[in-house]
Amino acid sequence: MRSKLYLWILWAAILVILILFPHVVGIYYTNVVVLFSIFSLYAITLNLLLGYTGLLSFGHALFFGGGAYATAIALTHIPGLPLIPAVLIGGLTAVVLALITSPLLVRVSGTAFAMLTLAFGQLMYVICLKFRNITGGEDGVGGFPIPPFTIPGVVSIDMTNPTNYYYFALIVVGLSILVIWFFTKTPFGQIIIGVRDNAQRVSYMGFKVPHTKALVFIISGGFAGIAGACYALLQNLVSTDGVLVIYMSFLPIMMAFIGGIGSFFGPICGAAILTILDELITMYTERVELVTGLVFILVVMFVPAGFTGLLASIKEKLFIKSSDQGIMEQAS
Repeated sequence: MRSKLYLWILWAAILVILILFPHVVGIYYTNVVVLFSIFSLYAITLNLLLGYTGLLSFGHALFFGGGAYATAIALTHIPGLPLIPAVLIGGLTAVVLALITSPLLVRVSGTAFAMLTLAFGQLMYVICLKFRNITGGEDGVGGFPIPPFTIPGVVSIDMTNPTNYYYFALIVVGLSILVIWFFTKTPFGQIIIGVRDNAQRVSYMGFKVPHTKALVFIISGGFAGIAGACYALLQNLVSTDGVLVIYMSFLPIMMAFIGGIGSFFGPICGAAILTILDELITMYTERVELVTGLVFILVVMFVPAGFTGLLASIKEKLFIKSSDQGIMEQAS
């Protein structure tokens, strides 16, 4: 009972901090938090495949970039497109991409799945480079209008204001993470864990493993597309090197591993750690990827369970130690 009270107090404190944050710090750090929240959602969608279903994707930027490009192109060519439909277009485009690729991808696993996702991700990269009339080629799509958040007859909020967009992005990302979290707590969420641990046994129980993988793939891709749409609105520029380059596929993998793929909230911790590292490293050198890569290697070698796994291990050792001391005191 007391632990639940502490948990509610912690969540209330986090909520208050998030509400006050843009009024305490400047625009720069407000945008850093928006970026962190977007990448947290992106890493969680990757972890839905990797940590929960056991599918390692090397081409997750296909959905993130697809969603970003769809939102940017829609806002460029559809005058007066409202904000929420623009974000949903990004998510739906990623769902369509997942529907197109899933019939092939759900029939393979392991290395074949990883290589095929990599191939699809790179194919999308090349398509966006070649179809210059639509995607802008290497220059990308930029300077598109950012629509206000409007409730007809009630309110219209300017989303070019960084503080307003901060609240909007946090609400969209928070709701998306909440939906994914509820999804993992459903009976279907237990089935996908079963697919990860023993797909053959799940098949013997009567569940269709390819269909299960396809549904997870579509949900993961759809929310990655929403993350991409939020990213496009934040940057007001979408380019192949910004959203579809191979580093954008490896980034959520690093976040998930560093935070801990065994935990739902692990990728959020990983995104926070990499965001803080990025801010610190850029003060001294431009070789951010080199340093984060070294950190990733060290985590894989010495802390394979990630940050959340390390915390759980420390907590377990402290609990066992305190329990042993209690037993010894009772015995004496």
